[in-house]
Amino acid sequence: MPVPGPMELILLLVIVLIIFGPGKLPDIGNAVGKGIREFRKASSDLEDSVRGESKRPAPDDKPAGERSDR
Repeated sequence: MPVPGPMELILLLVIVLIIFGPGKLPDIGNAVGKGIREFRKASSDLEDSVRGESKRPAPDDKPAGERSDR
């Protein structure tokens, strides 16, 4: 798949500006960013589950003198 050059990116930006207007661009960027973050999180969670890694339990918040495992 060929990589778009600078002229194609400028043309795409102009088309997006015409369709959505400059007021909606921050909202669109925010939505795309959230989608990418969710995708990365889901893919890393899936990768962890495939590898068999489980999340480690949180350490006890109690000081060492108050532990009940003696």
